Amino acid sequence: MAGIKRKADMEIPITDENDILRVTCLGGGQEVGRSSILLEYKGKTILLDAGIHPAYNGLASLPFFDEMDPASIDVLLVTHFHVDHAASVPYIMERTTFKGRVFMTHPTKAIYKWLLSDYLRVSNIGDEDQLYSEEDLLNSFQRIEAIDYHQQVEVEGIKFTGYNAGHVLGAAMFLIEIAGVKILYTGDYSREEDRHLMAAEKPEGAVDVLITESTYGVQSHEPRLAKETRFTSLIHDIVGRGGRCLMPVFALGRAQELLLILDEYWEAHPELDSIPIYYASSLAKRCMAVYQTYINMMNARIRKQFAISNPFVFKHISNLKNVEQFEDSGPCVMMASPGMLQNGLSRELFERWAPDKKNGLVITGYCVENTLARQAMNEPSEFQAMDGRKVPLKMSVDYISFSAHVDFTQNSQFIDDVKAPHVILVHGEANAMYRLKSALQSKYSEREENITIYTPKNCDTVRLHFRGEKMAKTIGRLAAKYPTENQPLNGVLVVKDFQLNIMSPEDLNELGGLITTVITQRQVVPFNAGIGLLKWHLEMMFGAISETELAEGDGAGNQQGTVLRVFDTIDVKKLISGPNQVILEWVGNAMNDMVADSVLAVILSIDSSPASVKASSQACSHSHGSSNEKVDKAEDIKSEFLDIASFLEAQFGDVELDEDDNKITINMDGVTAVVDTMKFAAESDNEAFKKRVTEIMERVKMAIKPVSDIYEIAL
Repeated sequence: MAGIKRKADMEIPITDENDILRVTCLGGGQEVGRSSILLEYKGKTILLDAGIHPAYNGLASLPFFDEMDPASIDVLLVTHFHVDHAASVPYIMERTTFKGRVFMTHPTKAIYKWLLSDYLRVSNIGDEDQLYSEEDLLNSFQRIEAIDYHQQVEVEGIKFTGYNAGHVLGAAMFLIEIAGVKILYTGDYSREEDRHLMAAEKPEGAVDVLITESTYGVQSHEPRLAKETRFTSLIHDIVGRGGRCLMPVFALGRAQELLLILDEYWEAHPELDSIPIYYASSLAKRCMAVYQTYINMMNARIRKQFAISNPFVFKHISNLKNVEQFEDSGPCVMMASPGMLQNGLSRELFERWAPDKKNGLVITGYCVENTLARQAMNEPSEFQAMDGRKVPLKMSVDYISFSAHVDFTQNSQFIDDVKAPHVILVHGEANAMYRLKSALQSKYSEREENITIYTPKNCDTVRLHFRGEKMAKTIGRLAAKYPTENQPLNGVLVVKDFQLNIMSPEDLNELGGLITTVITQRQVVPFNAGIGLLKWHLEMMFGAISETELAEGDGAGNQQGTVLRVFDTIDVKKLISGPNQVILEWVGNAMNDMVADSVLAVILSIDSSPASVKASSQACSHSHGSSNEKVDKAEDIKSEFLDIASFLEAQFGDVELDEDDNKITINMDGVTAVVDTMKFAAESDNEAFKKRVTEIMERVKMAIKPVSDIYEIAL
């Protein structure tokens, strides 16, 4: 069984930084606009949305991307196509070191290119302030991957699934899972079904962290039917008094909802046939095809109507591509983008119509702080035109929220349903966010529920500690039989994407996706002594050592040599001719590596070992059965004879050597002594001289053969 125990606390001492989930607002922290949330956990980095702030231009409109390393981002998830959530995607993809993958739903990707192309066109800023070019936009579009609702995607240990969020066509909330910890990011969402979209759904299962919008704080929306009645009545009054009704809207999103309402109202009121309704957006016709393509992602009402006729082919609404086509005469209804009067046609018509009190401005969605639409809601006596002149504001200004954001009732109910112990509020101005936090805390304190609410500012990081108890599952052959208590379990532990499995080596290929191979390790070690000495030392350490001749294809070419095999795992090869070295070969694994290290230690210690001064005395009279060993022995005896001669010459002067009998004659002041170098014994007619030479030979013996007796016994 696999499981995880969770514990999160911002105050407890942290011992492992890898267990901390970091949630950083790069945009949308105590503000509405430039939404962008950074998630970091277990070495994985996810960016949620990348928008721009409608009230600012150029770099000032971007999220605080300098607070992160774009190259570290594994995945960028975009919830929907509105500019405050998607308009800086081309910038981060094409103008930074970002190399991650980007995902959005099919409708979002389809509309993304057209909407941002229009954003570049109508932005009233110079080329030097443009964040990216049309080419950057097209290049980014090619790299974006489209997904469906409920499709689980896995990218190097990051799992995420998109769910319908309402709000606009294709809007998604994302449920993200990393190492067993689940984070739900709602983006902008609506829990109320309208004329064409379904309400947002709630993902099943437990959620550890909920990141949700707080746009409307503790406000509650007017009931939909009452709101629609008030909306149509207001527009009827404006055109009835001969005025022009201006509705600034986003090119796509709520505009389609309003078009459906107006077309239905005009159809029910024939007296309005002569009053035109214009939808002024160059995107309208192109993107309306997207709405028709994805009709099955809308609610049952639209799908049913579509079976009869296309509900997005409007009878009473005309598309207006540019202002030159517009004959400004008499009453009309004009829906124009952009939605907050920042620039473009809606701003141009507002400046033209504002001085006439017969005209009316109807604001239908949320307006970000510091935009002209937000200022107009306060009904100032005048405002500044784009050319710097002052324009009097005499037209009526009304606000009816058709914004597809949750109100307090819907948001608090959704938070209750999700039951996440950690709730992070984003996408809301500070006052609205604080009021929502206070209301939620009061409700949960009364219920004695342990839910923590966070309201981070931009660049603030919420740190949550999730301490997981790791458990591994046995799979494959190891799981075929239920284990008994205290039964040893032998297998290979495979860790992949934060999951631990124990399996048999035979299952590694099929279940673990791993290929097993054998690695033969080889090490060359300098070695000047003979093979007999090497074998003797290895036998002293490891016991019986097998000895064979080098075979063809054994890595020695046509050369001859000997192979000593230690523990039936390590081969020690010595060539007869060639460099003074031995070659160690073994199959690499933990146990064999340890034996190889021991063999290496023995080889390196041979030269410095006293036992290596080999005693080739008569006590060693048995045959080693090898011509090579006899040669080595003869060389050792000769070397030892010459060493003794040098020692005696230093003590007594000139000496006479008899190499055939291994004897040395010493003449000193007419006294003679004969030394047998094999027995380290001296003979002389002069007892005093004999005793002196014998004592010196004992010292020579200790110097040359300090463990000779032990060696002879071993032989």
